[in-house]
Amino acid sequence: MNVIIDLCVVPLGVGLSVSKYVAACHEIITGAGLKSNLHAYGTNIEGDWDTVFKAVKDCHEKIHDMGAPRITTTIKLGTRTDRKQGIEDKIKSVKAKL
Repeated sequence: MNVIIDLCVVPLGVGLSVSKYVAACHEIITGAGLKSNLHAYGTNIEGDWDTVFKAVKDCHEKIHDMGAPRITTTIKLGTRTDRKQGIEDKIKSVKAKL
């Protein structure tokens, strides 16, 4: 099953800047061959359910390995069975109505 998620992973106990952790997760996501769009407060990710959620798990493991004692993660997700729709399709649909 294909899924689109909005992922926000926040390491706790690492100071104010979290950009190096975001960069590490981004490498995992792209390394898994997933489509993604980084934005100011998270990342949209598109792909096969199992591949996407393995990448989320790998992000958690990597961030812990980098020294974060705690992580809080927010995930919003959507799936469709009536047709295939990607991140770009969803954005184009809204922009066409503006």
